[in-house]
Amino acid sequence: MEKTTFTYSSLVQPEWVDYNGHMNDAAYSKVFSLAVDAFMEHIDLHEQARTTNSYTLFTLETHICYLLEANEGERLTITMQLLDTDEKRVHIFFNMWNSGQELVATSEQMLMGMNTDTGKPGPFPDSISHVIEKIASTDSQLELPKQAGRRIGIRR
Repeated sequence: MEKTTFTYSSLVQPEWVDYNGHMNDAAYSKVFSLAVDAFMEHIDLHEQARTTNSYTLFTLETHICYLLEANEGERLTITMQLLDTDEKRVHIFFNMWNSGQELVATSEQMLMGMNTDTGKPGPFPDSISHVIEKIASTDSQLELPKQAGRRIGIRR
């Protein structure tokens, strides 16, 4: 598992396991979504800040790669790398690790800052922008993840 500016941890819940005996594909999305919520807390975009600033993050796009099965009760740790940012968007990359430190899945996401009063995209509030810039500076030194920027297609 790589060094990271953000981590989130969860156990595979019984209701996330499907008829194949391992975590269902939708549950991977759920865990990555919970990681986004935790990331929002991490950048000080917690509930009070969302209300005070009339600001939140929306997910614009996501791409998940399923690499290993995850089983009921297994601890999963999500790490994040901020790949890019501008005044109102963050391009992030999550790695999902099992307790054996094996890469289980990845999720590449584009998140957009939204002004909740207008319902339109808007720049990050200054306090949030400063935290994001600090993370971006640290994460810019990391190697680009292998799965980043992939597209779906059949290789010929």
